[in-house]
Amino acid sequence: MFLCPGFRLLVIYRVKIFLTNLCFLLPGFFSAAQDISGFWKGTLNMPGGCFATNHIELQITLNGDSVYGNSYHYEDIDNYVKKKFVGVNMPTDNKIILQETYINTYKIPFLCRVCIKTYELLYSKKGNEETLEGEWGGYINETGANCGTGFIKLSRIKESAFKEVPEIEVDTGQIRLDFYDNAEIDGDSISVLVNKRTVIAHQKLSARPITVFVAVDVQNTFQEVEMVAENLGTIPPNTAILVVTAGEKRYQLILSSTAEKSARVRFVYDKDDKPQFK
Repeated sequence: MFLCPGFRLLVIYRVKIFLTNLCFLLPGFFSAAQDISGFWKGTLNMPGGCFATNHIELQITLNGDSVYGNSYHYEDIDNYVKKKFVGVNMPTDNKIILQETYINTYKIPFLCRVCIKTYELLYSKKGNEETLEGEWGGYINETGANCGTGFIKLSRIKESAFKEVPEIEVDTGQIRLDFYDNAEIDGDSISVLVNKRTVIAHQKLSARPITVFVAVDVQNTFQEVEMVAENLGTIPPNTAILVVTAGEKRYQLILSSTAEKSARVRFVYDKDDKPQFK
């Protein structure tokens, strides 16, 4: 059908007016597509907490209106609590509600008690800065006692504070670790520690694997494997390929260590039954 030029201009004009009004009437409409998945960091004012400085990192995954991920409450990458959370996304209100469900692993002082938290957060963006801010509340794990409430503000960050120590979640069972020299075999020699205990000492990396077995189950939920460079070979640094076999799953990592800094990887038991948001 042919439309005269004047009529086409009128249609275009009315469409523009409609879209303009839609923007004013439904401010959350376009934010509905906003992806909040990623890493968010803030600090928590929590008197009596486990650490002098209470950093929070939320690792959020968005799946439609559902939210899930990991919550780290930490002082540094060696002193932390890791919990799972689930939640709900309400894009028209720019809001998410997160509920921590269970403790995945922790490295905290002996007398410290873990607070299981709920967060109600609003998303906002100003320029290049994206934030989540709102209220938190919680209860002490195993006792149910109140552990406080308060305000929290988190900013989007590009990468996790824990990126230097890869963390692999595995089901119960025995894990096989095979260490190989990376690329050219140049005489690299390593020792391997599991939870600070030496299990392999002064072994040369080659095309044949150096093999270590580690048990991860409900009694051994956290295992840290450390690769120490005993020498740097002819081509520093000391670099190894680590092939992890956990049941039917296989992972491959490249670990690099020097005389000053060893390479670490953590294995954490992750149970199958995933709680739902309530």
